[in-house]
Amino acid sequence: MLQEIKDNISNLFLGCNEEDKIELINEIRFHIHQYSPFKNEPIDFVKWVKSDLVTANDYNPNKVAPPEMELLEISIMNDGYTQPVVTFPLNDKIEVVDGFHRTRVCKESKIVRNRVFGFLPTVIIRKDQSDKNDRIASTIRHNRARGKHQVDAMSEIVLELKNRNWKNERIARELGMDQEEILRLCQITGLQDIFKDDDFSKSWESSDSVTLFDPLTDDLTEEEIEHYRTVNTSDPDRIFHTFDKWECHKAGFYSSKFEGKTQEQCEQAYADFLSDSQKFADALDGVLSEWINSCEHYLTNKAMNRIAWLGQAAMCYATGIPSKYCAGFNRLTQSQQDEANDVALKYLNKWMDKYRRNNVTMEEALSIGRQVNIY
Repeated sequence: MLQEIKDNISNLFLGCNEEDKIELINEIRFHIHQYSPFKNEPIDFVKWVKSDLVTANDYNPNKVAPPEMELLEISIMNDGYTQPVVTFPLNDKIEVVDGFHRTRVCKESKIVRNRVFGFLPTVIIRKDQSDKNDRIASTIRHNRARGKHQVDAMSEIVLELKNRNWKNERIARELGMDQEEILRLCQITGLQDIFKDDDFSKSWESSDSVTLFDPLTDDLTEEEIEHYRTVNTSDPDRIFHTFDKWECHKAGFYSSKFEGKTQEQCEQAYADFLSDSQKFADALDGVLSEWINSCEHYLTNKAMNRIAWLGQAAMCYATGIPSKYCAGFNRLTQSQQDEANDVALKYLNKWMDKYRRNNVTMEEALSIGRQVNIY
């Protein structure tokens, strides 16, 4: 029987050109794969596909320097393709999950491309890993298993997963990290402070002890998630900008320290600045006129303390001292605090008037009773 199968296969290939042979081989392998005891393992079915159909993903943090790329090309030229490219079918293209640089060699090396007729050996990621979140995690697991990943890009990956409501514990589990590593990655780009809990309390004070990104997670019920969104992201008047567009971020608003001053000195500088109403007002003028994206993002958020943000933004604009030290507000007397709040409210409503929005009361601006931890 085995000999008969071999003979039949030989007859199938009579008169076929190379592309026809490749298509036929793929079909035969696929049918064998359906009966294989290893059919749940991606490596059990390696399919040759045209490299032009294979595209890069937009999240791979692994970068290979030119010398290593040359070495990879030499390796494939001498040893051949010993590992398939891990892929995921996406519309009319095939997206790389792991193996982008092996793909590049096929596309860019004439010798390799000619040898494999412009085709790449590929496997398809398991169906239960086809969601983008899971594909991102799979890409990083492959990179980390080889000990290669780019730190800055990894920070962006963590942000991407957090934006998709993944808890820190899940990120740690899926990417093979620990909690401290996640925090370090976030600190690299300032993300820890950007998205920390209770950014703007009624007293303008932010705690140094925070739990990163915890409020909206996959442990919340749909009802709880909708509750948060009702007071926040569902607001049709809300304007969003990604953090890389925030002028305040670029100015150091979320920095974790200020060179040349101690915490005591920074907090006292806050108090001195806010107690000078004219200096405070001049800085607010600059914030409203120059920090366009930041003002749109924050001042349209009814669920946060906009008075506090304006005070911290003005401080950073005028002195460069970040919001981390805003506890200096508590060094003011009650009358000084009230005066500072009044100045901030005046400029908040100036901004509202400029963009034809309704003025707000102090209670609305402070968002008393509506503080939420996400936005």
